[in-house]
Amino acid sequence: MKFTCNTKNLSEACNNVIRAVSAKVTIPTIEGILMECGSNTLSLTGYDFEFGINTTLQAKVVEPGAIVINAKIICDIIRKLSAENVTFETNGTNITVSAGATQYNITGIDADDYPELPSVSGGYPLFINQSVLHQMVNQTLFAVAENESSKPVHTGLKFEMTLNQLRLIGVDGYRLAIRTETIKYDGEDVTFIVPKKTIRELIKLIGADSDKDISISIGKRHIVFEVENYSIISRLLDGDFLDYNAAIPKTAATTVLVNTNDAVSCIERTIPVIENNAKNPIRCLFDNDEIRVSTVSALGRVVDYTHANVSGDRVEIGFNSKYVLDALNAADTDQVRIELNGPVSPVKILPVNDESYLFLVLPMRLKNEM
Repeated sequence: MKFTCNTKNLSEACNNVIRAVSAKVTIPTIEGILMECGSNTLSLTGYDFEFGINTTLQAKVVEPGAIVINAKIICDIIRKLSAENVTFETNGTNITVSAGATQYNITGIDADDYPELPSVSGGYPLFINQSVLHQMVNQTLFAVAENESSKPVHTGLKFEMTLNQLRLIGVDGYRLAIRTETIKYDGEDVTFIVPKKTIRELIKLIGADSDKDISISIGKRHIVFEVENYSIISRLLDGDFLDYNAAIPKTAATTVLVNTNDAVSCIERTIPVIENNAKNPIRCLFDNDEIRVSTVSALGRVVDYTHANVSGDRVEIGFNSKYVLDALNAADTDQVRIELNGPVSPVKILPVNDESYLFLVLPMRLKNEM
């Protein structure tokens, strides 16, 4: 194999693909990046048996072929090169990397030992605007469980596709985030759950302000996202996801309208005296057109107020401050509506005039020292 390509473009591609290379499994082959070149193109692949990234870039190919190179080594080499172009040439598993006056000789691994990426065929084709998906993910991914201590299926973001509608749902046992958007879709109803790691890496590749679409192909066990010249393939999670519709309160004894930034600032002022969110919940009193926020710990005590439009019953309730702040910061609106049903029921946070997004936060039991 012998090819020449632009050093900067190759470095960018390597830095993206390496994110799919296993850092935990000590199998030399999947600690590497698969390089394959054909007719004036170079393909790079990283894959850890659950998640993979593939990309293709232009190259001047003298001799087609394939080789696996340790991902960290090749990324470090390419990053340090100053020449505009770099040339790779292989002789068996021996690799020569040349750029200007610099030359490396390193050892690769036979490409035949590299695992084959799963294929997705006959799935449901789907196209979503990159900026729309980016926003939807930002408003839901924070609520997805970080580890499998609660329920493995909840470590993924759930997608629900119905006629002209996409809904994303994240849950971790303490909170729930739902974001709904109208899109062009006339296929059959379909749901699937994508691991949090996959979504995090996907968001790094898509543009927050891009007008371009992302293509999604869904199979029974795997999913492929096509973002410009990148393909991300991932296994799907399987299991009994939370029946979130049953978890959402249908009525509210107390409704609060509050400026989002005012609520965020009020809660943030409690943080300096919070030792541990699990042990030191914030105490929120909704009454008399204001929200009173307080907390106490070994570090001290704080009380603060902000104006709000409160209608219905007086409520005093405890929260993990991080969970409430995450929900308020994800709300893309100047004002939010907070719906409560007493001190032990889940609390809804949503837009004032619609339900394009909805956050549900479980309360915490309060002690009497505040």
